[in-house]
Amino acid sequence: MTSKTAKIALLFCLILILGVLCFVSKPKQELNNLSKIHMLNVGQGDSFLIESVDGTQLLLDGGRDATVLTELSKVMAWNDKYIDVVIATHPDADHVGGLVDVLKRYKIGLFLTSDVVADTQTYKSLIQSVVDKKIPAYYVRQGMNLNLADKTDFKILFPDRDTHDWETNTASVVGRLQIGDRSALFTGDSPISVEKYLAQTITKELDVDVLQIGHHGSKTSTSSEYLKATTPELGLISAGLNNSYGHPHPEVLDLLKKFSIPWVSTQQAGAYTLQNDGVKWYKK
Repeated sequence: MTSKTAKIALLFCLILILGVLCFVSKPKQELNNLSKIHMLNVGQGDSFLIESVDGTQLLLDGGRDATVLTELSKVMAWNDKYIDVVIATHPDADHVGGLVDVLKRYKIGLFLTSDVVADTQTYKSLIQSVVDKKIPAYYVRQGMNLNLADKTDFKILFPDRDTHDWETNTASVVGRLQIGDRSALFTGDSPISVEKYLAQTITKELDVDVLQIGHHGSKTSTSSEYLKATTPELGLISAGLNNSYGHPHPEVLDLLKKFSIPWVSTQQAGAYTLQNDGVKWYKK
């Protein structure tokens, strides 16, 4: 076990750009001791790399293919071949396909996922790789917490029960990142039914600064009730340019506009990095 792993305590388009600029600002000079959220540009899929102030790294999903390796090489040191934690939110190929390649190139300290299963070769290959490499692996449950650094935690909010035979999107891992006074919520492909359930049962824990807009901006996610509970000041949308699904859906963008929530999409911005000192957000 590396020293980095030992630090982890496991309790188990330019639309609304003015709003974005009000929320984040580029520091006048380079700041030290910043945590980072990298929304990686993996096309039609999801992948986020979270880096704590002390360098601990959490990779949340890996997109569909090896594109994630190119994206990681842009934000990680060339000689850094270790990722502390990998979380697969659910087994769909556009979230876990790239993780197969990640496990080939990087040493992984801990692997976490929902216990929903999928009968696909991609998912089977990923799980087999976890087993072959003897990576410590656990199914997540609500209340589990990863202490990534001082005053930096990633808390699991969902699932709160056995989901092994559920529809895969419905079983997506939902997690809250807390960095000092600042917070972000990551939702995978959670549908509106899960959003409403969480809004009714753990309302206070949903109140965050940054919200990953669910399911790449699909209209099957992002309800008014969820936006009222989360009250984000910025939405992050990971979706492929000219994708066949029409993500992000106009209904979702209209809803974000209705709630005066600025958003950033990989379709327009490419990869996007937020930095955080525990008090303010900064655009790198």
